Amino acid sequence: MTTPLPYRSHDHQACISQAMADAHRICQEAGARMTRLREQVLSLVWQSHRPLGAYDILDSLNAEGRKAAPPTVYRTLDFLQQMGLVHRIASLNAFVGCNQPDHRHTGCFLICNRCHNVLEIEAKSIHGAIEAESRDQGFQHAGAVIEVNGVCPACQDAPAS
Repeated sequence: MTTPLPYRSHDHQACISQAMADAHRICQEAGARMTRLREQVLSLVWQSHRPLGAYDILDSLNAEGRKAAPPTVYRTLDFLQQMGLVHRIASLNAFVGCNQPDHRHTGCFLICNRCHNVLEIEAKSIHGAIEAESRDQGFQHAGAVIEVNGVCPACQDAPAS
């Protein structure tokens, strides 16, 4: 099944399968367990390229018959973040799957104000500039997340509703 994204078309089921395989491998390499709950939460986050809030995840888990409490979901999301499998989009207080989990990095996200899809981009020049400026200022930075809001190509071409 091909899911059209505002930025590009791709086989979204293959995208999800790759994310889950990466997650299992990364957890195994780190000596961490990929529990059924962690799998379920990660799968829910990867259902689309739209950010998903913790309470949306909680509602989905409860609808599937799993009685989960907010602290459980937050702990699971914390674990997934620590493993580099999801990113938190602070402006939306929501989470998206990381499409580059094999290496630690800070996220740079293009967020469509209309359809709410999020695209993680590799912005080496931006991150390089942040690192250089931090170094020049004698500042030891611990990371940055860049969120760029706008309108994706698909929404630009769509008639206004």
